[in-house]
Amino acid sequence: MELKDEILIDAPKDRVYAALNDPNILKQCIPGCEELIQHSDSELEALVVLKVGPVKARFSGNVTLDKSGAPDAFSLTGQGNGGAAGHAKGGADVTLTEVDGKTLLSYDAKAEIGGKLAQLGSRLIQSTAKKLAGAFFAKFAEVMEEKAEA
Repeated sequence: MELKDEILIDAPKDRVYAALNDPNILKQCIPGCEELIQHSDSELEALVVLKVGPVKARFSGNVTLDKSGAPDAFSLTGQGNGGAAGHAKGGADVTLTEVDGKTLLSYDAKAEIGGKLAQLGSRLIQSTAKKLAGAFFAKFAEVMEEKAEA
Protein backbone atom coordinates (compact mmCIF):
# COMPACT_ATOMS: atom_id res chain seq x y z
CA MET A 1 0.00 0.00 0.00
CA GLU A 2 1.24 3.48 -0.86
CA LEU A 3 0.17 6.89 0.41
CA LYS A 4 1.32 10.23 -0.97
CA ASP A 5 0.11 13.68 0.01
CA GLU A 6 1.19 17.16 0.95
CA ILE A 7 -0.02 19.81 3.36
CA LEU A 8 0.83 23.49 3.73
CA ILE A 9 1.63 24.37 7.35
CA ASP A 10 1.57 27.97 8.51
CA ALA A 11 5.00 27.92 10.15
CA PRO A 12 8.63 28.26 9.03
CA LYS A 13 10.48 25.07 8.04
CA ASP A 14 12.80 25.01 11.07
CA ARG A 15 9.81 25.08 13.47
CA VAL A 16 8.00 22.36 11.52
CA TYR A 17 11.12 20.17 11.51
CA ALA A 18 11.64 20.67 15.25
CA ALA A 19 7.98 19.79 15.95
CA LEU A 20 8.22 16.61 13.85
CA ASN A 21 11.06 15.55 16.14
CA ASP A 22 9.26 16.39 19.40
CA PRO A 23 7.74 13.26 20.98
CA ASN A 24 5.23 15.33 22.99
CA ILE A 25 3.84 16.95 19.83
CA LEU A 26 3.85 13.66 17.91
CA LYS A 27 1.97 11.90 20.72
CA GLN A 28 -0.78 14.56 20.52
CA CYS A 29 -1.06 14.13 16.75
CA ILE A 30 -0.85 10.37 16.20
CA PRO A 31 -4.40 8.95 16.24
CA GLY A 32 -4.86 6.47 19.08
CA CYS A 33 -1.37 7.04 20.51
CA GLU A 34 -1.25 6.04 24.18
CA GLU A 35 2.50 6.16 24.67
CA LEU A 36 5.49 7.50 22.75
CA ILE A 37 8.95 7.02 24.21
CA GLN A 38 12.10 8.49 22.69
CA HIS A 39 15.01 6.11 23.29
CA SER A 40 17.56 8.14 21.33
CA ASP A 41 17.75 10.89 18.72
CA SER A 42 16.67 8.38 16.06
CA GLU A 43 14.75 5.65 17.94
CA LEU A 44 11.14 5.87 19.15
CA GLU A 45 8.79 3.31 20.68
CA ALA A 46 5.02 3.69 20.41
CA LEU A 47 1.86 2.13 21.78
CA VAL A 48 -1.15 2.89 19.56
CA VAL A 49 -4.75 1.66 19.65
CA LEU A 50 -6.39 1.50 16.23
CA LYS A 51 -9.72 0.32 14.89
CA VAL A 52 -9.75 -0.83 11.27
CA GLY A 53 -13.22 -1.96 10.24
CA PRO A 54 -14.29 -4.59 12.78
CA VAL A 55 -10.74 -5.14 14.10
CA LYS A 56 -9.53 -3.13 17.08
CA ALA A 57 -6.00 -3.71 18.25
CA ARG A 58 -3.27 -2.29 20.44
CA PHE A 59 -0.05 -2.04 18.44
CA SER A 60 3.37 -1.75 19.96
CA GLY A 61 6.16 -0.84 17.66
CA ASN A 62 9.46 0.85 16.98
CA VAL A 63 10.32 3.68 14.61
CA THR A 64 13.79 4.58 13.35
CA LEU A 65 14.48 8.03 11.90
CA ASP A 66 17.10 8.78 9.26
CA LYS A 67 17.89 12.49 9.55
CA SER A 68 20.77 12.59 7.07
CA GLY A 69 18.84 14.98 4.79
CA ALA A 70 17.64 17.26 7.62
CA PRO A 71 16.11 19.79 7.83
CA ASP A 72 14.93 19.56 4.20
CA ALA A 73 14.07 15.87 4.30
CA PHE A 74 14.11 12.80 6.49
CA SER A 75 12.83 9.27 6.36
CA LEU A 76 11.45 6.86 8.88
CA THR A 77 10.96 3.14 9.03
CA GLY A 78 9.00 1.16 11.55
CA GLN A 79 7.18 -1.97 12.44
CA GLY A 80 4.37 -2.76 14.83
CA ASN A 81 2.70 -5.82 16.23
CA GLY A 82 -0.98 -5.96 17.12
CA GLY A 83 -1.03 -9.53 18.44
CA ALA A 84 -3.82 -11.60 16.89
CA ALA A 85 -4.96 -8.61 14.80
CA GLY A 86 -1.78 -8.72 12.80
CA HIS A 87 1.33 -6.74 12.13
CA ALA A 88 2.49 -3.86 9.99
CA LYS A 89 5.78 -2.52 8.72
CA GLY A 90 6.65 0.33 6.48
CA GLY A 91 8.31 3.66 6.05
CA ALA A 92 7.94 7.16 4.74
CA ASP A 93 10.03 9.83 3.08
CA VAL A 94 9.18 13.36 4.20
CA THR A 95 10.25 16.55 2.41
CA LEU A 96 9.92 20.07 3.82
CA THR A 97 9.97 23.06 1.45
CA GLU A 98 9.73 26.68 2.60
CA VAL A 99 7.08 28.63 0.66
CA ASP A 100 6.57 32.30 1.59
CA GLY A 101 7.25 31.75 5.31
CA LYS A 102 5.10 28.61 5.39
CA THR A 103 6.17 25.00 4.97
CA LEU A 104 4.99 22.55 2.34
CA LEU A 105 5.25 19.08 3.88
CA SER A 106 5.19 16.23 1.34
CA TYR A 107 5.27 12.56 2.21
CA ASP A 108 5.50 9.30 0.35
CA ALA A 109 4.72 6.29 2.54
CA LYS A 110 4.66 2.55 1.95
CA ALA A 111 3.29 -0.12 4.27
CA GLU A 112 2.79 -3.87 4.38
CA ILE A 113 0.32 -5.57 6.68
CA GLY A 114 -0.33 -9.14 7.70
CA GLY A 115 -2.64 -11.18 9.91
CA LYS A 116 -6.36 -10.43 10.39
CA LEU A 117 -5.85 -6.88 9.14
CA ALA A 118 -4.66 -8.13 5.76
CA GLN A 119 -7.88 -10.14 5.38
CA LEU A 120 -10.07 -7.01 5.60
CA GLY A 121 -9.48 -5.99 2.02
CA SER A 122 -7.20 -3.42 0.47
CA ARG A 123 -9.92 -0.81 -0.07
CA LEU A 124 -10.81 -0.65 3.64
CA ILE A 125 -7.14 -0.65 4.65
CA GLN A 126 -6.27 2.09 2.14
CA SER A 127 -9.19 4.33 3.17
CA THR A 128 -8.40 3.87 6.86
CA ALA A 129 -4.72 4.64 6.29
CA LYS A 130 -5.65 7.81 4.37
CA LYS A 131 -8.05 8.84 7.13
CA LEU A 132 -5.41 8.28 9.84
CA ALA A 133 -2.74 10.17 7.87
CA GLY A 134 -5.20 13.01 7.28
CA ALA A 135 -6.09 13.13 10.99
CA PHE A 136 -2.40 13.23 11.93
CA PHE A 137 -1.56 16.11 9.60
CA ALA A 138 -4.71 18.09 10.44
CA LYS A 139 -3.89 17.83 14.16
CA PHE A 140 -0.22 18.62 13.47
CA ALA A 141 -1.16 21.79 11.55
CA GLU A 142 -3.53 22.77 14.38
CA VAL A 143 -0.80 22.30 17.01
CA MET A 144 1.64 24.34 14.92
CA GLU A 145 -0.89 27.19 14.64
CA GLU A 146 -1.54 27.09 18.42
CA LYS A 147 2.21 27.33 19.05
CA ALA A 148 2.46 30.32 16.68
CA GLU A 149 -0.32 32.14 18.54
CA ALA A 150 1.17 31.45 21.96
